[in-house]
Amino acid sequence: MTTASASWPRCLWRTQVSEPIRVLLADDKPIVRAGLTAILTTQTDLAVVGTANDGEEAVEACARLRPDVLLMDIRMPRRDGLWALAELGRRGLLGPGRSRVLMLTTFDLDEYVDEALAAGASGFLLKNSSYEEMTGAVRAVAAGHSALSPVVTRRIIEGYLNGRPSDQELARLNELTDRERDVLRLIGDGLSNAEIADRLVVSLHTVKTHVSRVLMKTGCQSRARAAVLARNTLA
Repeated sequence: MTTASASWPRCLWRTQVSEPIRVLLADDKPIVRAGLTAILTTQTDLAVVGTANDGEEAVEACARLRPDVLLMDIRMPRRDGLWALAELGRRGLLGPGRSRVLMLTTFDLDEYVDEALAAGASGFLLKNSSYEEMTGAVRAVAAGHSALSPVVTRRIIEGYLNGRPSDQELARLNELTDRERDVLRLIGDGLSNAEIADRLVVSLHTVKTHVSRVLMKTGCQSRARAAVLARNTLA
């Protein structure tokens, strides 16, 4: 998980590197929750700490259980995944040092994908993703990276590149140091923290600190949103 900067509250949800990644599942279908639980619990580094039937239950469970990753269906009755994302952000439960959200759907062209990522989701997967894609995405999101299903990646990137950052995001770019701008630009190029460290010839710890500060200063709640900002402004 990305190291929190001095301006962020210290993360108390995972105190040791050896602890498993804590995952909360939110889906309105019991059979889906059972299937996801069966997949994730075969991995020693992943632990399902709870389940929720809809977005409202997911938010309350996040506040109570403090999961590292919320694996959540985007379409649910009563309160859906988009509502839950907004509420998590409002309560300060979303983002670096808090819960990261990986959205699930059965549709490869879900009209809510762009809105979910813009609201702070760290990734987006189809429910029929492979076993390896599913577990790998949870690990990637927990580590502070983005995770997008290969089926929808091209569409999402093209859609974002045609969009425009908000005036508030543009203003916040002025708060970045030159090195933080370099890091943001490399995030936009799709580089991982390790690749950024190699490119800038600095330690991985230094990169994690820069990434946390970039997210904090720009107000981006996910690495995916930071990549969008970079591609629209620093290309």
